[in-house]
Amino acid sequence: MNKQNQSPLPPAWADRLLTWFCPSYLLEELVGDLHEQFDLHVEEVGEKKARQLYIQEVIKFCRPYFLKRRVSTLTKPSASVSSPTSHRYRYPQHELRSTFFLSPDMLRNYIKIALRNLWKSKGYAAINVVGLSVAFVVCIFLFLRSYLHLTFDDFHQDDDRIFQTYFFSNDPEKALRSGNMALPLAPALKADYPELEAVARILTGRKSLVEVKGKYFDKLVLQTDQDFLKIFSFPLIKGNREVALRNLSSAVISETMAKTAFGAEDPIGKTLLIGSDSNKKQYIITGIISDAPYNSTIQYDALVRIENSYAYQHDKDNWSANSHTVFIKLPPHVDQATFENRLKPFAQKYFKGRLDDLKKKGAKPDQRGDLFAVRIQKLSDVHFDRDIAGGGGTPIAIVYTLMGIAFFILLIACINFINLSIARSFTRAREVGVRKALGALKNQLFVQIWGESTLICLVGFSVGVLLTYLLLPLFNATFDGRLQFDQMLQPGFIGVMLGVFVVVTFVAGGYPAWQMAKFNAVEVLKGKLSIKRPGAIRNSLIVTQFVMSSLLACCTIIASQQLNFLRTRPVGFQKEQVISIPVGNQVNGRQVLGRLRNALANDPSVLAITGTSVNLGRGKDHVSSRSTVGYTYKGKNVSSDLLLIDFDYLKTLSIKPIAGRDFNRAYATDSVKRVIITASMAKMMGESNPVGMLLGDDADSSNTKSQIIGVVPDFHLYSLADEAKPITLYLSHNEPIRYIFVRVTPQSLSGTMDKLKQVWKEVAPQSEFIGTFLDENVDAWYQNEEQLSRICSLASSIAILLSCLGLFAVAMMIIEQRTKEIGIRKVMGASIASIIVTLSQSFVKLVLIALIIALPLAWFLMKTWLDNYLEHISISIWVFAGVGLAAVLVALATVSFQTVKAALVNPVKSLRSE
Repeated sequence: MNKQNQSPLPPAWADRLLTWFCPSYLLEELVGDLHEQFDLHVEEVGEKKARQLYIQEVIKFCRPYFLKRRVSTLTKPSASVSSPTSHRYRYPQHELRSTFFLSPDMLRNYIKIALRNLWKSKGYAAINVVGLSVAFVVCIFLFLRSYLHLTFDDFHQDDDRIFQTYFFSNDPEKALRSGNMALPLAPALKADYPELEAVARILTGRKSLVEVKGKYFDKLVLQTDQDFLKIFSFPLIKGNREVALRNLSSAVISETMAKTAFGAEDPIGKTLLIGSDSNKKQYIITGIISDAPYNSTIQYDALVRIENSYAYQHDKDNWSANSHTVFIKLPPHVDQATFENRLKPFAQKYFKGRLDDLKKKGAKPDQRGDLFAVRIQKLSDVHFDRDIAGGGGTPIAIVYTLMGIAFFILLIACINFINLSIARSFTRAREVGVRKALGALKNQLFVQIWGESTLICLVGFSVGVLLTYLLLPLFNATFDGRLQFDQMLQPGFIGVMLGVFVVVTFVAGGYPAWQMAKFNAVEVLKGKLSIKRPGAIRNSLIVTQFVMSSLLACCTIIASQQLNFLRTRPVGFQKEQVISIPVGNQVNGRQVLGRLRNALANDPSVLAITGTSVNLGRGKDHVSSRSTVGYTYKGKNVSSDLLLIDFDYLKTLSIKPIAGRDFNRAYATDSVKRVIITASMAKMMGESNPVGMLLGDDADSSNTKSQIIGVVPDFHLYSLADEAKPITLYLSHNEPIRYIFVRVTPQSLSGTMDKLKQVWKEVAPQSEFIGTFLDENVDAWYQNEEQLSRICSLASSIAILLSCLGLFAVAMMIIEQRTKEIGIRKVMGASIASIIVTLSQSFVKLVLIALIIALPLAWFLMKTWLDNYLEHISISIWVFAGVGLAAVLVALATVSFQTVKAALVNPVKSLRSE
């Protein structure tokens, strides 16, 4: 036949789409009708328009509810109907509509039935809503805290190309990593690797004194290089990124500082003074930068050039003066491993002395063949690295622990939901059977039952979000969360929580609905259920609940014991009865120390007063600084922490010399080239009695070595979680005093703080009094551990409560199903005690199985966690014994109410019940 004489055909792909959606028993008739309609449209409106109409008609049939269904579920047409197509099924349109299980009318019916069923079973619904809402609250808080940590520094453009440099040293005793760099390193990197897009040094520490128009502010001034604005994409509100830090007298200030210091004025081009006394310098404001967000490793109030730092000219060529961090931006298509390999010659070129020292100590190369190396760490990982972050990072293990606890709590709530739903399915079996007998399909039953579960989950989630909003201030105050409700509105976090809600809905509600939808109508109406081994499913879920509850309980107790161990561990000085006062930047610390001594000289409640450069513990100023010094002594590498102190430091802290003497005002030379060292320093030097010896580098011939006048026992200048180093104590009349320590008598503790606050207003009126007790500061060293302990305590309590809530409800359902069995046992002569034991022993067995799984797992996890501490407790077997006994008693107490109640019921009533 000629092609021009062929009749037009509708689109073939539309027919294939209809084949996929349409049931096979309707397909032939439907396609025939559509083709006839297509031929009519071709004659009326033309082929092109007819093809468009055909596609529209096909799409109308492709609705979500137009799914294939089995022929056996439909009723055959009357035999009296005769037609050329009588061998096929024929259905009126209204009968087809009745099969659309997601039609609007059907959905309204599902919702109405769900509300009726939930209102009828208010206790069941209340238990699930309470459990889910509590779980969602905990989940949202912990996920929000974890999300905040996991998104640290991810807001920078090209953040995958930004890295921090660090030193790696494979010391024979322990591999060491440090993020403190030498001042010449950054210029050397730029010179040796010109392909680097940018290199910037960052020197930060305590806040600096800023003067603007006679007003004084304590601000965090970051000393850095011009490339800072090329590496980090903090928005520059005013100014030019290319030239803002070009000059040594340029300063870029934060948006908040601009408003605080200048109000509504435009600060660009105006001047400010940074520093105090002889270190004060004038800067011209060349830019305004947005405030650094909380989830930024780098914080600032102002940026100036690093060349303005106090010791820059002295240390700019000193490869041993490690005082700052260095960040680089790699060019595109250069990965971390490639550049680290290229840095090996760099380390050999500039750190030959360190390599030789390690070889003398017998150090061996690591797996990468390095004794000493300059390596790089991705910016997004710096926040989780305590070594590189100088002890200020948050270990990633803590973040994963928080997420794991949130998952455990949520899983326990889901298990409660599943157990209660499955237990409740026995009471709804006949309802399901009747519905299936009347023609309800499996997918219809699934949607109906799953809809009820979704409604409960939605209510629980909504209540959880509301409680989160209401409890947010309390959470922040208790756990120092620094969370804001706005963070919950971030797209990423909304996506995470919606994903959690969907998963919970499908897991907790979908599984029981799927099981109930599979009931066989005939068996159900005969009194038989089609769930295979429902007890095994229920028991497995109960065991899982108590595994997680027992695991959290063990972890909580061991974490609390470790925290208590750290707090009570001797720190080498007497921390009680000592008040620590940060001096601040608006006054001269030495002058204030002298005034305070004069004002309190005749006060019998004050035993000693001293000053220092480093606080012990973490005070209200939240500042921690560390200075180290290293040199070669008689061919041995010696390094120590460097601590500036004033007279009476050892007296104030009750530290007694074990050799030599303390600094004394009677010796005028004590403030010049005289030091006191700790016992570990003497051991490192290889001297049994180093008093009188000169301390300094072997290569130093300029007569600048210091004489050792005393040796004191080792004491902890920093947290037990940080690397402990020997300490070198020295006096200086030039360097600033940052903190004042005051030892008071035990009888005057309550009133001395108020008295000091009044005296402080007289001796330092420009500086705010933020004194704290030293023992509180030392406790603050372990803030991360304390927060983890608190969170674990709260989580384990909630987990146990939810587990008991679920166990109580399941026991109630099971005992209700065994009502006749209990009546028969009593009629046959069983005592109340034997019935209680019979009903309770199955639950006790489940708890014992859970303990067998949980206790070894808890031991392994906590042993791995404790190994991260140089000093830690030994795990006691009594912890596991106590948790095991408590779990059994709690389970017995949970089910005892229902078992005793069931055992006391009159057997006549039990046997009459249906």
